[in-house]
Amino acid sequence: MEITTFLSFLEKTEKLKCNTRHSWTSTGRHESVAEHSWQLALMAYLLKDEFPELDISKVMLMGLVHDFGEAITGDIPAFEKTGEDEKTEDAAVRSLLSVLPEEHQQELTGLFAEMNAMETGEAKLYKALDKLEALIQHNQADISTWLPLEYDLQMTYGTKECSFCEYMEQLRERVREDSRRKIAEQSGNSADADIRNEV
Repeated sequence: MEITTFLSFLEKTEKLKCNTRHSWTSTGRHESVAEHSWQLALMAYLLKDEFPELDISKVMLMGLVHDFGEAITGDIPAFEKTGEDEKTEDAAVRSLLSVLPEEHQQELTGLFAEMNAMETGEAKLYKALDKLEALIQHNQADISTWLPLEYDLQMTYGTKECSFCEYMEQLRERVREDSRRKIAEQSGNSADADIRNEV
């Protein structure tokens, strides 16, 4: 790749490090889009033995690039995103990819088409992990960062996407159990605080 193109593309996608998501880290700050994408790629790698029939390198690449558009648009939480927002993000992806050499453009354009079609095993695994990463991150963050609607989302979000195989259903249920435990602990702590306040 020509050096100017290489550096220019990195300058544009560097915004993924700057643009934050709704999710919080365990240390009490908003995570960046890039951090979400990195974690998603790592999740795919760690599950390669569970899906030997899939091209895990492709799933990892899907994870790394899936939010490219957010370098331009910023992140919009899933519970707020509209069809128009998705069109705007798709246009942002096309704009970003247009500066790359033809070979890279074709490869990544094809990859985004595969992700959107959701027909291959790789696309289904990527999408399920994308949903789960957000849920797992919420479980790792302090529950005080949760919005009221997220108590329900922790139980329901990503269930459909994880239903394509037994392993992912089991993983989704384990994350749900972790959420229930976190909520129960918070309720217990609130009750303890009430008792202390009454004494």
